[in-house]
Amino acid sequence: MAVSSDYTPPQDPLEILHHDAQILVLNKPAGLLSVPGRGEHLADCLLTRVKAAFPEALLVHRLDRDTSGILIFGVTPHAQRHLSMQFEKRSAKKAYVARLEGHLEPRAGEVDLPLIVDWPNRPRQMVCHDTGKPALTEYRVVKYGPGETRVRLTPKTGRTHQLRLHMMALGHAILGDPLYASAEGRDHPRMMLHSEELRIKHPDSGESMKFRAKASF
Repeated sequence: MAVSSDYTPPQDPLEILHHDAQILVLNKPAGLLSVPGRGEHLADCLLTRVKAAFPEALLVHRLDRDTSGILIFGVTPHAQRHLSMQFEKRSAKKAYVARLEGHLEPRAGEVDLPLIVDWPNRPRQMVCHDTGKPALTEYRVVKYGPGETRVRLTPKTGRTHQLRLHMMALGHAILGDPLYASAEGRDHPRMMLHSEELRIKHPDSGESMKFRAKASF
């Protein structure tokens, strides 16, 4: 059954991957907003849940509601600024795993297509060569399955819905994607996109750190 846009996961305990005096790293479940949406029915989100347990936590970046995986928070204003700058300068490295419709070929490549919001159809985004912002994604096929492809995706930019739209542009939308998959491709319990790996430098020590969270699919 396709996932409902109104679905909210149960309030399970936070899955903490790392916590120290400067950073908090969590594994966000699919179906949960990163930050509150508009309206009381969208008030529940990972940030709200985190703040209940860690009032000092500060948002650094987001994941789409239907995407699961690694999110990092600053525990101090210094850490938030330092981490935000790493994302802005693209020195923070992210890798995702996804399951796609059909068999994607060639087995490795990149998608370089500029993206912009599709205003009449928000929250959808679209490719626009005239006014879109540069967006670049590298991909590598992990394996093929019956009628689908498992891929590792490495975004080089951080545009809204970038991975989702770039895969659709290749003709192989992410399974379970409520916006971009085909009717058949949407018939999954969740969107098959997961933030699997994040590499950052620690805001205090400058040490390179890598965090991983295995996908549940």
